[in-house]
Amino acid sequence: MDGSLEKMVDPTLAEMGKNLNEAMKMLEDNQRKVEEENEKKYARKDIPGPLQGSGQDMVSILQLVQNLMHGEEEEETSQSYRLQNVGEQGHMALLGHSLAAYISVLGRERLRKLTTRILSDTTLWLCRLFRYENGSAYYHEDDREGLLKICRLVIHTRYEDYTLEGFNVLYTKQPVIYISSAARTGLGQALCNQLGLPLSCMCRVPCNTMFGSQHQMDVALLDRLIKDDVEFGKLPLLLVANAGTPGAGHTDKLGRLKELCEQYKMWLHVEGVNLATLALGYVSSSVLAATKCDSMTLTLGSWLGLPAVPAVTLYRHEDPSLSLAAGLTSSQPVEKLRALPLWLSLQYLGHDGIVERIKHASQLSQRLLENLKNLDFIKTSVEDELSSPVVVFKFFQEYSNRDQTSHAAQASTIQHPIMSNKRHIYDTFNQWLGEQLAQLVPASGVDVVELEDEGTCVRFSPLMTSAVLGTEIQDIDHLVDCLKMKIPVLTSTLQLREEFEQEVRGTASLLYIEDLGWPGLGVVRYNYHSDEKNDDKQEEELEKINTELLKKLNELESDLTFSLGPEFGGQKNCVYIGMVTEDLDVSELVETIIATGREIEENSRLLENMTEVVRKGIQEAQLQLQKANEERLLEEGLLRQIPVVGSVLNWFSPFQALPKGRTFNLTAGSLESTESMYVSKAQGIGSTPPPTPTSSLAKQRLPGQKAFKRSLRSSDGFSETSSISHCEDLDKQDQRPPNLSPGQEQGPLERERAEEQKEVAQAKTDTEDIHSDKSPPDCTKAEDQASQR
Repeated sequence: MDGSLEKMVDPTLAEMGKNLNEAMKMLEDNQRKVEEENEKKYARKDIPGPLQGSGQDMVSILQLVQNLMHGEEEEETSQSYRLQNVGEQGHMALLGHSLAAYISVLGRERLRKLTTRILSDTTLWLCRLFRYENGSAYYHEDDREGLLKICRLVIHTRYEDYTLEGFNVLYTKQPVIYISSAARTGLGQALCNQLGLPLSCMCRVPCNTMFGSQHQMDVALLDRLIKDDVEFGKLPLLLVANAGTPGAGHTDKLGRLKELCEQYKMWLHVEGVNLATLALGYVSSSVLAATKCDSMTLTLGSWLGLPAVPAVTLYRHEDPSLSLAAGLTSSQPVEKLRALPLWLSLQYLGHDGIVERIKHASQLSQRLLENLKNLDFIKTSVEDELSSPVVVFKFFQEYSNRDQTSHAAQASTIQHPIMSNKRHIYDTFNQWLGEQLAQLVPASGVDVVELEDEGTCVRFSPLMTSAVLGTEIQDIDHLVDCLKMKIPVLTSTLQLREEFEQEVRGTASLLYIEDLGWPGLGVVRYNYHSDEKNDDKQEEELEKINTELLKKLNELESDLTFSLGPEFGGQKNCVYIGMVTEDLDVSELVETIIATGREIEENSRLLENMTEVVRKGIQEAQLQLQKANEERLLEEGLLRQIPVVGSVLNWFSPFQALPKGRTFNLTAGSLESTESMYVSKAQGIGSTPPPTPTSSLAKQRLPGQKAFKRSLRSSDGFSETSSISHCEDLDKQDQRPPNLSPGQEQGPLERERAEEQKEVAQAKTDTEDIHSDKSPPDCTKAEDQASQR
């Protein structure tokens, strides 16, 4: 490519292309010094300061850009995948922005001819590619800007004196813009704000509730709304329809909507991801009707994986002066250069390349949809199973996806306006499922979407993500495999969630916390029983006990996850239990939580009692020492306390008295005399301390078996090997000495004592046999056999 650049006539253009190549190679080299880039923070040279007088070269400036792009990344996995998957077609789009700046310095006549050629070529290609005949194009950065300019065009068209009178003509006959309730959030408000219209000019049309798709605009209701507005003296202006709603990807009945718009002289604008399928050989009739609309918005950047290319709004209008007044066309040649990046990219991909990318995305959707049909507990929400570029699915346990009879009944149950607890739980579980799938298979591009009637769902829209992420068929297969692994976890957790709630509510030591937003088994709190009325102290003790309880539970060898809950919105001083499997022993889990919490509480109380005992013992010792000093003064007399006289008196008549000391027994919690220690010259052992409260947390488990696991009767875990080992254990249990319990093992002293008792008994038996007149039974039997021979 460098050789081709060198052969160019224009050296400036060749140098610009070469510099862009070098810059992109430097910025895309993310594999170099990855660990250093992740750990590196802002260097001193990256901090803005005075400009250097001599300037810097391109390499240094690009290095600064790279540091700013990747230097402040906190997470190791957070990388700009768009730069990694730009490819050569993306380089062409980026080159278009550089060329646009370069072309803008040409002469006015040369610039006019060049921009006219670029604009006409791009518009002709797009109109033929997406089956939109005799259309004009408006290129814009914000995908809502095209609809905004279309609204201004319609206002100029329907209000003849709008250019002179302005809002006065709108006041006499208020315009009305109709949008679907399934449209993207904030679209109507944004249009009103930009047009200077009140929100009363925006009418949201509900979707079907009885027949058809739940995400399609209700045409009959729209007709009644338009008639009511006409009777009130309003002017129906424009209708915004969807060829692929932002949530579920459904397409409105565009044919009937077009007829309705022609009846009331309204403008029909269509947008949505399904418009991309117009470039394919086979197009569904519902989407094909979009070619008859008055305008449509195409977002080619996401469909084809092209960075920094503008969106395109194709429209049909006969008056160029009104298009110029609305801002759809411009007399400035520089404004026409917006189409240059798209002009370069379309030529690089060609017709076949464009169709292949869109076709590949549709095949990914079909592959996923075919696999989801065979999965139980998965409900799909697609408009057309034969050609649906958007797949929306959710986990739902009540029925199988193959049970078509119960499908409608369950759908009507979900649509009930009252949000039940079960609906919240399913939304939480599907939120967790979508996040897990997006984390396990990032190349799939799945995300979580909130639908008005169906709740939280997982959405796969490859037309918006596959070209950028490079999604392939194997990524879809991996996604299905991960989904198959998560379904048993979801079903088991949902079934055991009620059992866990009943077990916890049946105990006095635990408090069940109802948290419908937690994706897991449940939330518990250990109750701290205290007679004190200080709420702050009880809350502090409760926090300490539950924090220690969480620490103890995490130390156990189990497959469960215990946490403090979500960072925002979670309950305080609680233990959150995550997803579980079907072999969970709920009773053992609850018993372990109770025993662990009780042990922590008893240890805490023991420490508090020990502190109080020590404090009282110190006070009592001080009183007794003061009393002992007073008694010593009475016994020795006043003369012995005088320094000189006392020493002479003690020399002539020594005073013999036993030292009266005190020792504090921590076990008994009392003061004791030290006289026995001075007499025996040894410290007494004292009473036996009370046993430390312990809990039998773990029951008898097989080697390698983790905590809270129960053996499933339906499984083949109880094999012949386990039965043989069980018999061997019974034999060993029969050989155990009678003075040991079944669960007790012999220590070294017990084994030695048992052997001595056995030797004494054997010696006693031998002595009795020698002194007795009778022969041993074995000898007598031998003599009888010899006589018989």
